[in-house]
Amino acid sequence: MDDSPDPESLVTRLAAATNAHDLDALVDCFADDYLNETPAHPAQSFTGAEQVRRNWAQLFAGIPDLRALVLSTAVDGAVAWTEWELSGTRRDGAPQLMRGVIIFTVAEGRATSARFYLEPVELDGPDADAAAARVAAAGPRPAPRP
Repeated sequence: MDDSPDPESLVTRLAAATNAHDLDALVDCFADDYLNETPAHPAQSFTGAEQVRRNWAQLFAGIPDLRALVLSTAVDGAVAWTEWELSGTRRDGAPQLMRGVIIFTVAEGRATSARFYLEPVELDGPDADAAAARVAAAGPRPAPRP
């Protein structure tokens, strides 16, 4: 592991490990008690580097040519705001493309938490007017009760 506590160094290491499909190096980018919050899909939130390992093992197996590109990074203290693009081809031949933002909190060179907003890209779908109408028609959804 690079001992640099700098969040930008973590992002660089994470992208390199992803592109090398080096699962051990990738998992080493995360603290053992790492917290991943997925605000748009709360049920997908999790804690622990072992879940990171399970997730990425599936991704590397299912998308053998998976590539990560960090489009931009902004660092404020221990926090790195990052914009990502993940692309590749699934084993069934279908293209896979995800884009979004991940906000990492970093300590001692490892991610201790992240707010994860990475989503599959929808190439076909409603235009802006139809998308707004769909959201407006759906009405408010009650927040889940703890």
